[in-house]
Amino acid sequence: MNVRDTTSATVLEQLRRRPAEERRILFTGATIVTMDPDLGVIDRGDLLVEGDTLTAVGPHLSAGDAVVVDATGTILSPGFVDTHRHAWETQLRRIMPDVDDLGGYVMATLAGYATVYRPEDMYIGTRLAALTAIDSGITTMLDFSHNSRTRAHTDAAVEALRDTGIRGVHASMGPHFGDWDRQWPGDLTRVKDQYFSSDDQLLTLRLATLATDEIAGPGLAYGPELARVAKDLGVGVSVDAVFGTSSSEAVLRWAKDGVLGPDVTLIHATGLTPEAWKAMGETGTSVALAPTSDAQIGLETAIPAVDEALSVGIRPGLSIDVEVALASDMFTQMRALHAIQRMRAVNAAYGTDRQPHRITTRDVLDFATLQGARTNGLAAVTGSLTPGKKADLLVIQAEDLNNMPLNDPIGTVVLGSDARNISAVLINGEPRKWNGHVLDVDLSALRRDVHASREHVLNTPAA
Repeated sequence: MNVRDTTSATVLEQLRRRPAEERRILFTGATIVTMDPDLGVIDRGDLLVEGDTLTAVGPHLSAGDAVVVDATGTILSPGFVDTHRHAWETQLRRIMPDVDDLGGYVMATLAGYATVYRPEDMYIGTRLAALTAIDSGITTMLDFSHNSRTRAHTDAAVEALRDTGIRGVHASMGPHFGDWDRQWPGDLTRVKDQYFSSDDQLLTLRLATLATDEIAGPGLAYGPELARVAKDLGVGVSVDAVFGTSSSEAVLRWAKDGVLGPDVTLIHATGLTPEAWKAMGETGTSVALAPTSDAQIGLETAIPAVDEALSVGIRPGLSIDVEVALASDMFTQMRALHAIQRMRAVNAAYGTDRQPHRITTRDVLDFATLQGARTNGLAAVTGSLTPGKKADLLVIQAEDLNNMPLNDPIGTVVLGSDARNISAVLINGEPRKWNGHVLDVDLSALRRDVHASREHVLNTPAA
């Protein structure tokens, strides 16, 4: 069966008529940006999804009994991967768009609003963040959930990820300030058993922690004790607030203690010393950059550390960070990093005979997809359109007003597109956005919940 109207309601009806595990979808005639180094970009190619898995990519694939989607005039891309977002804060979007510094954010949000969050507020904020991520093409989101005041708060955050259908990474941490049950990290054994018992599911678990004890005391700071917790659980570690001299010293301690490595992600990594970067490169530690956060909030040097990462062989992932002051989408992160790095490269070579060392649009798309998946510990699962990986993909309209004519597909994804051009999002083979709309969401009910939660948070005195 062939329906020429890409991502039409008719196609969706045909897809949903079949059990998910028996479903076969063949996209035909698309420009396929695989982000697989061996496959590259395929012009006028086909892509086959069987159940939750991408099984074939190439020209002229056999349809068999698949539902055929004529994807002529579109770009198929891997879904974006967000390596660090504080999703519970989403009711407070852009409440401080011109925040002056980290201290202003910490005192207003973590020492103020966070202390009055109920479990239902955790659920609503996290769900809103995940649905927005899906709408803008983010198929995997690491939720750095650092407001787990009770077991119920933790459960609400995990359940929100589960209920949206996103490929979610729940990175759990206790709060910085205010009263809480001190159940973290001990409660993570229960959390893993209850929500993360299978290795073949959409949700995965990580331990979240801070680089140093400067903000919230030693209980939340990474080191051998928390590394043992993560090892016992068999999970990775995401370390936030990694910047400056104190974090550089901490990185060297971690290297000496043997608690760095590919399963550890250091977030931000601005203003670190060359010695710290050398230790990170030698241990294969991963890095999550937050380009707009570093620049707008002014974290240490305020310059995203992409050059430093690449110089030691680390290809970083990208992240959104905090929606209280920043944009929600990966297009913004890619463009900000692309512009900032190229500006710095040209400026450094200006007036000399040196050639600028500039990153490319392919680099930033790699960071936003395959490297993000690697940073989240999911490179074998997602991040590229490689046969055998899970079917996390985007259908991007290349002939829309703001994209036509299609000359360079990677350039079009990175520099031309935005959420309105994403006509479909598949996660684990399941349509989550179709014909330009996120599916199975009662927007009016969601809006009521979000507004009610925001009013509670804004009108309740900090605890």
